[in-house]
Amino acid sequence: MPKTTRRRVPGLRREELAQLAGVSVDYYTRLEQGRSRSASPEILESLAKALRLDDTERAHLFDLANRRPLQPRQSTPSPAERVSPAVHQLLATLDAAYCPAFVLGRRTDVVASNPLSRALIADFDAMPANERNQSRFLFLDPAARELYADWETVAADTAAMLRMDAGRHPEDPQLGELVGELAVRSEHFRAHWAERRVHERTEGTKSYHHPVAGDLTVTYQALALPGDSNQTLFIYSTEPGSPSESALRFLATWSTEPLTDQARTAAPNESDTAA
Repeated sequence: MPKTTRRRVPGLRREELAQLAGVSVDYYTRLEQGRSRSASPEILESLAKALRLDDTERAHLFDLANRRPLQPRQSTPSPAERVSPAVHQLLATLDAAYCPAFVLGRRTDVVASNPLSRALIADFDAMPANERNQSRFLFLDPAARELYADWETVAADTAAMLRMDAGRHPEDPQLGELVGELAVRSEHFRAHWAERRVHERTEGTKSYHHPVAGDLTVTYQALALPGDSNQTLFIYSTEPGSPSESALRFLATWSTEPLTDQARTAAPNESDTAA
């Protein structure tokens, strides 16, 4: 009976993947190592099929393959992202409907948010402008670990969102600085970044253990804003009549009530106006 060789690691060998994609092993090796920028869309499609990539991973592969040669890094940061007055009005309308909502821009920067989202997650408006970032809050603020019921899953997806952004904007110096800071200060980020996952949020659920409102679960929708493909509007909602809806309504009332000196020691800073 012929002797078989057990694989040391799971997955396809380089030779097998090259064969499935219809390219030579040498050519595939050069692609893998970033030494060739000549891959055609047909070859990329073959690779995506061989690797069984989903739509998000496939888009990331095309981003990487089609990026331009590296240019000298910018010496000045890119202009701050802003949203239109219409988006601000939409955030206010959603707040009145007890729907936390916020806009994430490049690098998971929090570009705008309504008061209920700040009461639920964190008061990003009260932070210095360069710290209003979802990834920085998630990995560096101890409060985030207590807030998210499934912190590990949220952390893994957030790191994968950053990697997706890195594929689309490989020359962004601010993104490089953010990734470097998180890698130095968070072992959890280093571990998730090394997984090399990519992720794009569209819809789902998220559970919180809030210090004031208690346990609640929201359904979220992620909507691309017209006119800016880098900005995404996240809208949270709860099932009508559910304990989670009651918790959000209580949080909305609590966050807008005048605070006594005793309450101020436990409550979020609500001195800022709506975004």
